[in-house]
Amino acid sequence: GEVGIIESIQLKNFMCHSNLGPFQFGSNLNFVIGINGSGKSSVLTALIVGLGGKATTTNRGSSLKMFIQKGETSADISITLRNQGRDAFKPELYGASITVNQRINQDGSRTCKLKSKSGTTISSKKEELIGILDHFNIQVVDNPVSVLTQEMSKQFLQTKNEGDKYKFFMKATQLEQMKEDYSFIGITKKNTRVQIEQGEERLEGLKQLYLEKKEIFKSIAFVNDMQSRLKDLKHQMAWAVVSEMEKEIELLKEGIEAEEGNTEFLQKVEECQVKLNEAEKKYKAIQDKLVTVSEDAQALHPKCISLKAEVQAKRKAVNEAEIVYNRSKTELKCLGKDNEQLRKRIEELKTCANRVSEPEKLERQRKIAYLREQLKAFHDEEIMINQQMDQFQQAISKCREEQSRLRRENSDMQQALDAKQKQLRDLKDSKTNALKRFGPHMPAFLEAIEMAHKQGHFKKKPLGPLGALIHPKDPELILAIESCLKGLLQAFCCDNHSDERTLQFLMSKYFTRGLRPQIIVNKFQNKIYDTSQRAVYHPEFASVLTALEIDNPVVANCLIDMRGIETVLLIKNSRKAREVMQWNRPPKNCKEAFTAEGDQVFERRYYSSNFVRPRFLSQDVESEIRL
Repeated sequence: GEVGIIESIQLKNFMCHSNLGPFQFGSNLNFVIGINGSGKSSVLTALIVGLGGKATTTNRGSSLKMFIQKGETSADISITLRNQGRDAFKPELYGASITVNQRINQDGSRTCKLKSKSGTTISSKKEELIGILDHFNIQVVDNPVSVLTQEMSKQFLQTKNEGDKYKFFMKATQLEQMKEDYSFIGITKKNTRVQIEQGEERLEGLKQLYLEKKEIFKSIAFVNDMQSRLKDLKHQMAWAVVSEMEKEIELLKEGIEAEEGNTEFLQKVEECQVKLNEAEKKYKAIQDKLVTVSEDAQALHPKCISLKAEVQAKRKAVNEAEIVYNRSKTELKCLGKDNEQLRKRIEELKTCANRVSEPEKLERQRKIAYLREQLKAFHDEEIMINQQMDQFQQAISKCREEQSRLRRENSDMQQALDAKQKQLRDLKDSKTNALKRFGPHMPAFLEAIEMAHKQGHFKKKPLGPLGALIHPKDPELILAIESCLKGLLQAFCCDNHSDERTLQFLMSKYFTRGLRPQIIVNKFQNKIYDTSQRAVYHPEFASVLTALEIDNPVVANCLIDMRGIETVLLIKNSRKAREVMQWNRPPKNCKEAFTAEGDQVFERRYYSSNFVRPRFLSQDVESEIRL
């Protein structure tokens, strides 16, 4: 399809980057590559936030304002989506592409603008963005298969709870939604069957009602005849009145002519006038009666039409029922014929059996009994063989499973043994030089950095590894601190991108690709950030920031930017950690906590650590070698 493809993305003042992009993407598969700290994760985080996701969904912050670069008042994300083809979203408004502009403000709010291909702002409503994502079937926020963040992938790989993995699988494949839809379909099917059964019961009542309505229709069918008869009567009445009046006028004319000059002429004229008035009254009464009859006929006309339609519907239903009845009658007739044929065949077999002599009958019965016993024995033997086969199959399956398990255990043990041997070698090397804990080539690499700095290849000397520049105050919290900082302990910090490129070139001589330490570009400052407003405070437990002795403010600022160590609590006891983070509301500004065993505790989640002892920050090397 030509819709929903991400064409480009651009970031301004987002996380550690003042201006990143714009990146142009192709229509097919795209790989985002770059050195550590160059912004790969920032692009993925911006994609989630830019398309409406919450800050907590990214696992990189608890509030949107945390994504604004230090010293800036806002951050901007611009994402362009392709909008071409027959499935385009409102192409008459947006054109061939839709640009989503998200601005994150300093108070944690954000504003959204949806622009057309020409740059015209079409809408600023969140509902319009949701409609676009639904239309393009983009599940960037809810489906971990669409966007699997770095933190979520680590949590998924490290979790030991099979239930969490199953929930992840159900959510990713949308099987949970399909399960709910399937249950709803089953309920709908059951209700439909009940409605069909109820409809069949009502059908008999409707048939009876149809017969009653049919009788009523027949009783009022004479309305049409009455209308036609009324029309004829109107004509007949009009001509009858005219005929009578003409006859009376003729009589009057004859009387007038016969009695002209007679003294009684005036009196007869008056009598004729009286008769004429009476005739007019009769005509008017007849006209009123005709009007009344016409109104009654008009009132009955709609009822007649509705009854006709109802009769037609009932007649159709009766015809369908008659078709079903005739079909059933035909099938019954065929079954009757088959029954008669079978009855005749049975009679023939009985007659044939009666003709057989008594000894033959006994012999046949004996053979039948013997055959039945043999058949039963074969059947029992078949059941026993099938049971044995099932037992053998189960035994084979168990053996195969046991063999696979032993192979896996052997492989795991070998990997664990190799890891322990390597760790032992590293610990022995670190006895003479603590920097070797961060890698066998680390001392030589630091000497190369010092030499390059003296030769003027760096504007400011890079700092690292960061783990060598921090010192835990409490030895019991070392594993917790390592579980929190992880790969940042081996990272280096540069003041500018020019120094970063020089350091990257030096790393290529001492570290293989894929195993190089992370490089963080962060402007060197002479004082630690003021974290009083956003740092966590607890009267009993320390944060990672307060649990460390950090002499260099650049190192502290780097860990604040990259890991938010001012918002992470260190609680030795796991039960106490659950009580602080999960049983009650977490302390203000607290994102997560770590226990002395290295377990990670969130407000609604708990992840066990895979580490049993510290690797970089331990202060007693001899005891670790003995372990």
